[in-house]
Amino acid sequence: MSELRLNLITREWVVIATERAKRPEDFKTPVSRKAVPPYLETCPFCPGNEAKTPGELIRIGGENGWKVRVVPNKFSAVSISGTKERKNDGIRRTVSGVGVHEVIVETPLHNMNPALLSLEQIENIVKIYKNRFLEAYLDPRVEHVIIFKNHGEGAGTSLEHPHSQLIGTPITPIQFRDRLEAAAHFFDDTGECLMCMLAKKEREEGVRIVIETEHFLTFVPYAALSPFHTWIFPKRHSASYGDIADAEIKDLALSLKGILSKLYHGLANPDYNFVIRSNKPKDCDMEYFHWYVSIIPRVSKAAGFELGSGMYVNTGLPEESAEFLRKAK
Repeated sequence: MSELRLNLITREWVVIATERAKRPEDFKTPVSRKAVPPYLETCPFCPGNEAKTPGELIRIGGENGWKVRVVPNKFSAVSISGTKERKNDGIRRTVSGVGVHEVIVETPLHNMNPALLSLEQIENIVKIYKNRFLEAYLDPRVEHVIIFKNHGEGAGTSLEHPHSQLIGTPITPIQFRDRLEAAAHFFDDTGECLMCMLAKKEREEGVRIVIETEHFLTFVPYAALSPFHTWIFPKRHSASYGDIADAEIKDLALSLKGILSKLYHGLANPDYNFVIRSNKPKDCDMEYFHWYVSIIPRVSKAAGFELGSGMYVNTGLPEESAEFLRKAK
């Protein structure tokens, strides 16, 4: 029988459709991907084409050139110039679209899959994430910063060269604010951080854990919103990614490489998104919120029921998804 599970962090009900459930291997990417060259003359992110992405913000260099590069997004969702102004006109609310939008070019190789990057290279990327995260919050116009990656057309990527992005917005998104408020209510009721409690419970049960390292727990949550939806939780309580320590950076790189590799080999390189959900650096000591990484493989699609109800239908049993990923080599 199907059952409904409540995701306490997102405050969303999920239909675990056991009667429609697929076997984990049925979610493998059904089509073979086209061959991609290591260098593309028209790609603005390939070495030698740096003039196509002017205004470089920072780079990590190597003996034979750069390893990671950060540049302003040429097609920015927000404007880097201008002042933040808020207007209220009756029922209309407007905030000027200013902020920060950057692209993190993850490797010089055009055809490198993120799952196959070296551990050192992923560590470089995680370090750059922290640098740009803290830098973005120095902009007084920025209220909230999101770091995210789109991998594959099904995840919304427009350029195939491996990259991720950072956007600093002049408002705090309602989705994040709602989760913050839900965590605050839970803390008021129990005196515990919701995320810390969930991580403790997952460790006790063990059935949904995929990877555990010294500093991080990678697991498919009890009420995963979609098949193979995975979270990476830091074991140390901290509300902001900007507070990540050097040892944790190394360990997060290990956890990211581990889960991306398992998705790559286990599900035949699916499209996916991942996002770092975090509070501001100045709020890193907040007792009731806990930053984390969310990874969403695009192996299913939302349809009319999801759009009409705001509820998700998950045709992959979280416990089976976690077991499949644990065993993926």
